[in-house]
Amino acid sequence: MGLFSRNKPKIKVQTTKKDGFSGWIKCTNCNEMVHANELEKNRFCCPKCDNHYRVSAEQRIEMLADSETFQEMFEDLEPADPLHFFDEEPYSERLKKAQKKTGKSDAAVVGTCQILSIPVCLGVLDFNFMGGSMGMVVGERLTRLIEHALEKKFPLVLVSASGGARMQESIFSLMQMSKTAAALAKLHDAGIPYISVFTNPTTGGVTASFASLGDIIIAEPNALICFAGPRVIEQTIGHQLPPGAQRSEFLLKHGMIDCIVTRHQLKNKVIECIEMLTGNERI
Repeated sequence: MGLFSRNKPKIKVQTTKKDGFSGWIKCTNCNEMVHANELEKNRFCCPKCDNHYRVSAEQRIEMLADSETFQEMFEDLEPADPLHFFDEEPYSERLKKAQKKTGKSDAAVVGTCQILSIPVCLGVLDFNFMGGSMGMVVGERLTRLIEHALEKKFPLVLVSASGGARMQESIFSLMQMSKTAAALAKLHDAGIPYISVFTNPTTGGVTASFASLGDIIIAEPNALICFAGPRVIEQTIGHQLPPGAQRSEFLLKHGMIDCIVTRHQLKNKVIECIEMLTGNERI
């Protein structure tokens, strides 16, 4: 053994997880580094710039509903492939992949819950399931939830995050626009409050139907809300859109939505709107 040799301690310092993820995330808005744990504790909003990140249906329900009060409904409805649609792969295969990825049978999760002790019918679209697109099952679940709200006289809250109607179901998906709208018309005639919440993104046939029919329409900050995306519009009209067009702040200024509410304040704001619409009476 040489004069200056020594036995090195056999200590392995692991700076990252085996998959290479250290827990640090670069914010897509402000470019600051944020730890995933900090982001989760802050309701998936950047603690530096308050950029609102997309959340799953389960996470949204957990944020809105009182603890252990959500009871899912109509989960037995399963999607089908009546057109045997095929693009790059069969639609049936796309469904299986989305179901495996999310653990859900389709993009809408609906049910009853309590929000600050008020009974509510709550429906949430999950963008992780084929972009939150609205097919037959999504439309049917939402319509049955609306009818349940009408029967029980519960306020209705729908949270949207969607790319629009599901192209793989063609006319069947487009029919869900009129079906949900017709059900909401009955709810409106009965004087039962409906609060619609836009999150990023809400586009296409969802924006053009039930999402825009709320008695009060709330949006999260900087959410993309539109029928056709900005790139499609610019290509069609041959002109560049104004800065911030089709974002929550632009739409509030031009009267399409009623208010912009951060995720931290959303639960209280929803109940404030319901109590305002019912004259502070718990229906």
